[in-house]
Amino acid sequence: MSYFDIMNVAATGMSAQRIRITAISSNLANAQTTKTADGGPYKRQDVVFQTIMDGENAGGVKVKNVINDDKPPILKYEPDHPDADEEGYVAYPNVNPIEEMVNMLEASRSYEANTTVLNTAKQLALKAIEIGKA
Repeated sequence: MSYFDIMNVAATGMSAQRIRITAISSNLANAQTTKTADGGPYKRQDVVFQTIMDGENAGGVKVKNVINDDKPPILKYEPDHPDADEEGYVAYPNVNPIEEMVNMLEASRSYEANTTVLNTAKQLALKAIEIGKA
């Protein structure tokens, strides 16, 4: 595997984690959104990754799809809320802020690990060039 292949794999990982962080940020920002353009509460988003195959070798990762979580909304009895149904219940998104923060931390650490791989490959390539000059 060449230095450029290593850098490419790390770059695809960084790109995929950036999309995941965006989805998690959207989940956190809309954790209390009871009405969307579709009429119901916000639906939590999740990112599905897919391995990029280069022949028989893994060549990185890509985002296959961003899906909506199909868990039912959380119903709270709030009869004075403008989005309450006829029985007084409001449907809130099934977003757990603690779970989302853990997912954010995991995605952030993965992004950092890919950054480290990218920088290490760059440093190794530069050292190889220095050795070649000698």
